[in-house]
Amino acid sequence: MTTPFSDLDQFLALPRVDGLVLSPDGERAAVTVSTLDADGTTYKKSVWSVPTSGDGVATRLTRSATGESAAAFTRHGDLLFVSGRPDAESGKDGAPAQLWLLPAAGGDARPVTRLAGGIGGLLGTATTSDVVAVTAPLLPTADGDVDRDAALRKQRDDQKVRAILHESYPIRYWDHDLGPDQTHVLRIDLGALQEAQGTDGGVDGETGDDASGKQEPRYPAHLPRPTDATPDPGRSLDAVDGALTPDGRTLLATVGVPEARGHRFVLVTIDLDSAERTVLFDDAGVDHEMPALSSDGRTIAWMRTVRSTPAGASQQEVWTADIDGSGARRIATDWDRWPSQLVFEHGDGALLATADQDGRAPVFRLPLDGGPVEQLTHDDWAYSSLHVAAESGVVVALRASWAAPLHPVRIDADGTVHVLATPAPLPEVPGRLEEVETTAADGTRVRGWLVLPDDTTATGTAHPLLLWIHGGPLNSWNQWSWRWTPMLAVAQGYAVLLPDPALSTGYGLDFVNRGWNAWGQAPYTDLMAITDAVVARDDVDETRTAAMGGSFGGYMANWVAGHTDRFDAIVTHASLWALDQFAGTTDAAQYWQSIFDADGLAANDPHRFVGDIRTPMLVVHGDHDYRVPIGEGLRLWSELAEHHADADGRMPHRFLYFPNENHWVLQPQHAKLWYQTVFAFLGQHVLGQDWERPELLG
Repeated sequence: MTTPFSDLDQFLALPRVDGLVLSPDGERAAVTVSTLDADGTTYKKSVWSVPTSGDGVATRLTRSATGESAAAFTRHGDLLFVSGRPDAESGKDGAPAQLWLLPAAGGDARPVTRLAGGIGGLLGTATTSDVVAVTAPLLPTADGDVDRDAALRKQRDDQKVRAILHESYPIRYWDHDLGPDQTHVLRIDLGALQEAQGTDGGVDGETGDDASGKQEPRYPAHLPRPTDATPDPGRSLDAVDGALTPDGRTLLATVGVPEARGHRFVLVTIDLDSAERTVLFDDAGVDHEMPALSSDGRTIAWMRTVRSTPAGASQQEVWTADIDGSGARRIATDWDRWPSQLVFEHGDGALLATADQDGRAPVFRLPLDGGPVEQLTHDDWAYSSLHVAAESGVVVALRASWAAPLHPVRIDADGTVHVLATPAPLPEVPGRLEEVETTAADGTRVRGWLVLPDDTTATGTAHPLLLWIHGGPLNSWNQWSWRWTPMLAVAQGYAVLLPDPALSTGYGLDFVNRGWNAWGQAPYTDLMAITDAVVARDDVDETRTAAMGGSFGGYMANWVAGHTDRFDAIVTHASLWALDQFAGTTDAAQYWQSIFDADGLAANDPHRFVGDIRTPMLVVHGDHDYRVPIGEGLRLWSELAEHHADADGRMPHRFLYFPNENHWVLQPQHAKLWYQTVFAFLGQHVLGQDWERPELLG
């Protein structure tokens, strides 16, 4: 009998929750779920309604061929979402994604926008008006005019122009080129949404004439016309984050201020009617991020972080102030954790936050009066996507662990957690978690999770070990990943070690800085120390071991390969190989060149030790990876061949290359090949099996 963890097709077909929002009255949550499409080559998102009472079942709200994402509720309880589904009035398939509205009272969803370049996402919805703030890409010479933008795009498409002129750094992000358009914040008044009357034109329909008699696209008159609140933004809004005041007139936002090779993030308010911008907090060498707004719109909160230098990382500080920037004060001054989310609790007397801690991610309460931080949840789960109902104060979140993927929960004021209905039932996993730890040479406690096959009846079984090294490096192995799922390895009999070495979050600033500007030092010795502790167990076979990691974990896999031959195989995914090369080619050069000095780069560069590699390596890289560019994988492969190929060019190493994948491998058919290749490689070198080339690799 097969299970979703012994059969990759079943595993990839499991539905997965990946988003949650809450209605104003707190009675229902909207949960976004991804499901595999019929041909098994992509995931489609849909939105489901989940009662927060804990009773009832999840009900599907949206259904389309293209799927829906970025859900939010209006003040009336209508559901907003982004979708590329065809607009009945435009009648055009394959158009850019637009904003849609599904009425709470019932009826079909209807489009709210018809922007030529589509919509980016939702920034905020007002609670006492019908205004929403969205992001959208507009071409620079359109000057914020949506009709002019449509005309310019049509000209480029008609003449098949793809060239982009850049005037600042960066020029690409993660897996896509930036430009030629720029991200703008647009104001939309939902109260102006009307029914279409006859042929209404629009960017895909008939057009009006300009002064020269040339037909130009015309924005549909029945849709609320977006107005530009951020003229001439450049690249300052590529990572904009914000919240709307209750009346919808003011947006509290984090925006970028250009610097030589990047941006520093500042906190501003933007008047959506006049486009006037007021800078609240802007300090050289400091980033102001993660803005939150109280329910009455009078108080703001955000995270202030002094830029890291090669000397070490800085504490992430939580600050509050009045909406005009007055009365700024730091809170939670004795809290040595880094929040991943801030949201005001009901009544606005405190902030609720999530943060990594000791291999978990609890919910914390941060009083605004400067009182001590309170931990609300005390379990083995990692919480995310916190939401507080404006009217009732109901709190919902998503939670996960290595034993279960994301699912919705309600959290009471005393920290009691209630599991809610989920449209993606939790799968039965084939393994169990144990917490493991050891003491490093400098006396520091190093801990992690050990995932073991659930074979308690098989006494005397010693399992081969996979050491999985997390990315980041500012990260923690504390919750489920669909891309790196240890339960798949556990189903094949492996024990999987998920350690948090130096640089990991959730253990305080000193623990992070043990590995700062020295990635190959304490992080490496921590990994070896906890591996030593685990292989000493009777249920782990120290003679059959492998190490693998992605991104920073790939860097560490490369470092491990050059410094020990204790492992039978090493898998290195999207890995940093030559630090001097990487620092100038990644999409975020400013950051990476600020955390190492010249000595640190040289001393911790793994490519210098290529001649010492004795372990077979599987190199994996995607060509659309702009965070760790393909040049890292190409150079690693070239230097492995230079130093280790025999006279006929043969070597024990392999290179799995994805021409159209990014930092991760996201397309289901490629994820399947990734797992097949990784397990075949490990089977050959760890389990002594014959090499079996995955069929679809030819």
